[in-house]
Amino acid sequence: MDIILITAVIASLFLVIGVAEPLAARLRLPYSVILAVLGMMIAAGATFLIRTDLTDALNPVAAAITGLPIRSNVFLYVFLPTLLFQATLGMNLRRMLDDWVPILVLAVVAVVVATLTVGYALAFASALPLAACLLIGAIVSTTDPSAVVSIFRSISAPRRLARIIEGESLLNDAAAIALFGLFMGFVMLGVPDPSLSDALGRFPMLIAGGAATGWITARLALRIMSVFAHHERAQISISVALPYLAYIVAEQSVGASGVIAVVTAGLTMNLVGPGRLLPQAWTNMSEVWDLLAHWAGALIFILAALLIPRLLEEVRLSDVALVGVVIMAAVASRAVILFALIPLLTLLKVSPHIERPYRVAILWGGLRGAVTLALALAVTESFRVPVEVKRVVGILATGFTLFTLIVQGTTLRAVIGRLGLDRLSPLDEALSRQVVAVALQTVREDVARTSENYELTREIVRSEAKLFGERLDGAVDSAEDSADILDRDRITLGLIALAGHERDTILARMRERTIASRMAERVLSDADQLIEGARSGGRSGYQRAARRSVAYGRAFQAGVALQRRLHLTGPLARLTADRFELLLSQKLILRDLGTFIDGRIRRIHGRRVADLLHELLSRRVEMVETALDGLRLQYPGYAEELERRFIRRTALRLEEREYTAMREDGLIGAEVYTSLMQGLGARRAAAEHRPTLDIALQRAELVRQFPLFVNFDDAALKRLGRVLQTQYVNPGKIIIHKDSNAQSVHFIASGAVEVLTAGQSWRLGRGEMFGQMAILTRKTRRTEVRAIAPTTLLVLDEERFRRLLERSPDLQTAVRASAEKRGIEPDLLFTEAEKKD
Repeated sequence: MDIILITAVIASLFLVIGVAEPLAARLRLPYSVILAVLGMMIAAGATFLIRTDLTDALNPVAAAITGLPIRSNVFLYVFLPTLLFQATLGMNLRRMLDDWVPILVLAVVAVVVATLTVGYALAFASALPLAACLLIGAIVSTTDPSAVVSIFRSISAPRRLARIIEGESLLNDAAAIALFGLFMGFVMLGVPDPSLSDALGRFPMLIAGGAATGWITARLALRIMSVFAHHERAQISISVALPYLAYIVAEQSVGASGVIAVVTAGLTMNLVGPGRLLPQAWTNMSEVWDLLAHWAGALIFILAALLIPRLLEEVRLSDVALVGVVIMAAVASRAVILFALIPLLTLLKVSPHIERPYRVAILWGGLRGAVTLALALAVTESFRVPVEVKRVVGILATGFTLFTLIVQGTTLRAVIGRLGLDRLSPLDEALSRQVVAVALQTVREDVARTSENYELTREIVRSEAKLFGERLDGAVDSAEDSADILDRDRITLGLIALAGHERDTILARMRERTIASRMAERVLSDADQLIEGARSGGRSGYQRAARRSVAYGRAFQAGVALQRRLHLTGPLARLTADRFELLLSQKLILRDLGTFIDGRIRRIHGRRVADLLHELLSRRVEMVETALDGLRLQYPGYAEELERRFIRRTALRLEEREYTAMREDGLIGAEVYTSLMQGLGARRAAAEHRPTLDIALQRAELVRQFPLFVNFDDAALKRLGRVLQTQYVNPGKIIIHKDSNAQSVHFIASGAVEVLTAGQSWRLGRGEMFGQMAILTRKTRRTEVRAIAPTTLLVLDEERFRRLLERSPDLQTAVRASAEKRGIEPDLLFTEAEKKD
């Protein structure tokens, strides 16, 4: 075929892609539906031109269209890796983990149920072998939720719901393709019939091999990309090669699932990449992948649509009935998952509640698309598949895809409107009014400054200001006097606005590079949880999300267990350093939120709501300070190193701003600017390096580290080490309860505790002790002690403590200092202790 014609056809396809998006928006139809319709019209027109005798002038163009080398491998090896990799790259994985149960149910369980339901329904209604029927079930079980996701976004559906659908789109392709490969082996001629146990036995290799291949290739790519830290285009080029290499190596060399390899590579890049690449490089790489995925998604749809007339050439009346069977079975299986299994999981509290209207929208929005057609095409291309099976597979998969696109796709928005999902709730309506009022106030201030700076005519300024003021007054009155909002809803709106501003502040700090990218991603995730917590649970939901943001997670607890049981300190050191940096980032961000409350929220919601938000903000600051103090006491000096690093990064940002301003003002030329920025980049790379945190504590060093025992000889330290008992305490656990009897003294080997007595509190860290006062006075304890960090204690019983106190001047000095700190006369303390003896 003439290369010029092929080039012209491909260019025309991009032209169609460019026209389809605004056309879909104008017709209020899903973008994929418009692409499919245009593709079918192009293919039908080309076929008509070739077969008609009306004109031969356009025959070369028509022949070029019908003769495009469209094969299943083009979809699976060229387009699919791009779509999967970009989907994983753009996901908020930490938030996805919150909803992993419904995502796995919709992506994996639903695919298996649909495969079995469609397969057995076809086996009952047709003469096809069961293996072929199950193969068709696997082909039609993968959904393309892009249409419903785009519509959900346009109607401001809950973010959590959109995340669940996006997670389904990522994983159901992998599950469906794996099942497709399983059943394909049963229908191929000339291939030894595999047993079901053999086929199922390959599954672990498919999954594990693909995951290992994806992880290894992604880690190698990241290592190479970190070497090219100052060559952004090189990094982006390596990222483009990564999914294709992972897919090909997994499929051709390892014999594993290429889809799993690409997904794993994308997940690895998503989790590790922001910490290895510069923020701007990561942003630019994401934008490049967004564009590549847009093109790949559009091309795979329109090219698949070009095949539809070819796949339907031999359709019979009986085939139409079988298409109906597939439709009913697929819809019924998806309905069982959405209306039976998901509510059951919600009842068991392992899945979030999904309201019934949204489940109906998900059911009707389960469109099938290019992956379904690509798998069907792979069957029709195989010379080892019986001819009749190939014909039926092509017709049923194509017919079912057309039904979902043309019937479900064109009516999806109407169904959503019928369900009332396109209307804002009273709270969202109130929120929109708040946004208008706040935005107009900001605009008024900016317009006033602009008018003053440019010395515009006063009469014009006054007349326009009067008109704008009337609009602003109306917006503010509407926001303040809305009868739809209860007081608790006003608090909820204020919290949503506060969390939204927190998120904007994080993004600004990230762009300024005063917060590391890896930390910004974590803090952004916490801000999203605050927004969703406030929307779903009001004040209590916001507070729960705030507590989770400073809590020790399961990963940290696992790191502590590895350090204590296996003496592996690396994971815990990294997690502790991350926690240090995370808490410092939160502290810096929270300090800026008070101004927003006074400047914006107070104007709209009034003083009472603003004061309440200040109180909630103060509690969050206190929680962060408590957690940070616990780490400071546990690892003295490390927080100061991180604060110095923050100052250095801030100074570099200001220095970069000055150089850029001088360049824009023409004070320095391009050569000087480039030289200055290269030097700045080297200093910034050094400032990005985080100080190393050493948390390793050997058993022999636990006693030696205490200043109290610094003058003990080795023999005394050994004897002391034998009698001291080690106690590990998790954060939040009470170590000493009020009104308990004194039996032992606790020495803090690592960690931090908070002591509460008589309405006062103070904190103790590594090298300090508590419990000695109650033993010396022999009084019932009036003090409560709780851990505020993962803490390791050395416990000494009362008798041994008294003997140690008699012969250790350093311990006596420490006890005296502790007594003076609490307002107790040391001499009286020792005198009373001697009397008790």
